[in-house]
Amino acid sequence: MLREILKRLVQVWSGLSLAWQFVIAGGIGLLAVMLVVGLWVTSQIREGVMHNSATTTALYVDSVIAPLLPDLRKSRELDDTVKRALDETLGQGALGKRLVSFKLWRRDGLVLYSDDSALIGKTFAPNPNLVSAFAGNVVAEYNDLDDDPEAREEKAVNAPLFEIYNPVREPWSGQVVAVSEFYEIADDFQETLNSALRWTWLVVAGATAASLALLSGIVFRGSRTIQTQRAALEAKVIELQAALAQNSSLRQRVQRASRRATAINERYLRRIGADLHDGPAQLVALAALRMDSPVLVDPATPKPRREAEIAGIHKTLGEAMREIRGICNGLVLPQIETQAVADNLRLAVAEHERRTDTKVLLTLPERLPELGTSEKISIYRFVQEGLNNAYRHGKGKGQQVRATMKGGKLLVEVQDTGPGFDPARSEGLGLAGLRERIESIGGQFETLSGPGGTRLVITLSVEEQP
Repeated sequence: MLREILKRLVQVWSGLSLAWQFVIAGGIGLLAVMLVVGLWVTSQIREGVMHNSATTTALYVDSVIAPLLPDLRKSRELDDTVKRALDETLGQGALGKRLVSFKLWRRDGLVLYSDDSALIGKTFAPNPNLVSAFAGNVVAEYNDLDDDPEAREEKAVNAPLFEIYNPVREPWSGQVVAVSEFYEIADDFQETLNSALRWTWLVVAGATAASLALLSGIVFRGSRTIQTQRAALEAKVIELQAALAQNSSLRQRVQRASRRATAINERYLRRIGADLHDGPAQLVALAALRMDSPVLVDPATPKPRREAEIAGIHKTLGEAMREIRGICNGLVLPQIETQAVADNLRLAVAEHERRTDTKVLLTLPERLPELGTSEKISIYRFVQEGLNNAYRHGKGKGQQVRATMKGGKLLVEVQDTGPGFDPARSEGLGLAGLRERIESIGGQFETLSGPGGTRLVITLSVEEQP
């Protein structure tokens, strides 16, 4: 059970911030220091107040009784006249109201005089206070009567008492010849002492609290600074981690794009080779075969027939040249770098309509933003390939090209109303190349196709010009 409590306390302590740990530990430490300092200071104040009060009272009493005392070095006891004078002096006036009892001691412990006549002439063992007083010190005690066997009368008084031992000195030699012991009612002393102690504790507690508050303020300020810097550092670390993850993703994307570009280029070359082999090469081969025909080789062939054969060969070569130009037109871009985006869209639509003898519905907004060369080429190729697919696979039905601006993004769409296809299963060479081209410039490529037709959409983030 104790181990669980300690474990729980350790967990709670570990969960606190450094500032609060300092406040708690520093508060406990300063409280201990406050108690030690307070106790020491109050003891010093208590001793100082008692000594000052005792000295003042002793001087007053000494000034009153000194003229009444004989030469105590020669007198071993007091005569009745001195005793009556002391009785009258100590029992009247302000001094009589303040003093509860009075004794005059000889060095050997003999009571020379006492307001209690039963103690006069008796000898008691000198206590330490009496010995200290004969050594020339004024000794004071407050409410400490337990060790005084001769203090029966004083113990019966129900009031705080101040016990004072005052050395009585010879005027001409200054030697201590007797000691006066008296008990003073200490109501004012108690109030003064309590007030001094109370203010002392208030000052010590206030100074301790102020120190703790000042140190805590400094620590909390430093803690807030550390937390702010830690939060900024964590944010930087998170930002760096995100950048590293993004760089890793971009590196992987570049690697995939490079592999796909290599594959696409290879497929483009195969496609160009297939187009050249199946089209112009076949026509040129046919023309070459006709060049070796007997009609042209035999000199006996009639001229009209020879001319007809030559005309056929010329026509075949002309068809081969047209197909070669068509292939070249698909590979070589027109001068679109300097044209606006809208003009490039109109050019792509016009070229398609001219080649295929079909109609395309073009929808453009009032204004399109200016784009870079890469974006212009990508948009032109997108429209070109999209319309080619619409013509080949969608039979040229419902061909449309539409450009719109939405939320700072440029959307270009190519659609048809042909039979459509399943994008998840089939994405031809042209669409794969377009996707790679659009994604390489930070755009998005989307293919939507079904029984109602096909819709290709690209989205580019742009800033609209004012």
